[in-house]
Amino acid sequence: MSKSNKLLLALCLFITTSFAWFACHNKTVGSGATTASAQADLAGTKPDTTVTGMVRFTERNGKVKMMLQIAIPLKANQNVAVHIHENGACGDMGKAAGGHWNPTIVNHGKWGNGSFHLGDIGNISLDARGNGSMEMETSLWTITGTGTNNILNKGIIVHGGTDDYTSQPAGNAGTRIGCGVIEKSN
Repeated sequence: MSKSNKLLLALCLFITTSFAWFACHNKTVGSGATTASAQADLAGTKPDTTVTGMVRFTERNGKVKMMLQIAIPLKANQNVAVHIHENGACGDMGKAAGGHWNPTIVNHGKWGNGSFHLGDIGNISLDARGNGSMEMETSLWTITGTGTNNILNKGIIVHGGTDDYTSQPAGNAGTRIGCGVIEKSN
């Protein structure tokens, strides 16, 4: 077999394998474990503050992984709070999202420390250009379940200030400068 035929065969094998992995990636992984995904596209709620970004959620083996990317040039070198809110609506400058998502009816706090809302994501550090990211994984959320911990059709709110993790009911995080709705994706 010539060298060019070997390369062509290797390329075809790579493409076929990659396609098979991609086709299965959002359906079944391993022995019966399902994968589901959702996302929220973030946009500004105030005309004087540009907010863009995306929050992706992937559920696999009973855990949801969140990957957040955000850009707020006006807030460069600062921190902003991000929370999940109870309603999947962004109208009225983000107020339509309602209060923090708190299906367990506990006090507001810092994720993973003592008492906290399931919507208490926390503070995001922004760089010199106003870009920031955050990843976390939890078994406290679901995309596929029907219980009170399902994150679909909830709002993601970006606040103009930082969460102090103690003030009730929402950490004194400031006005709502960005919003997105968590929707199932393919």
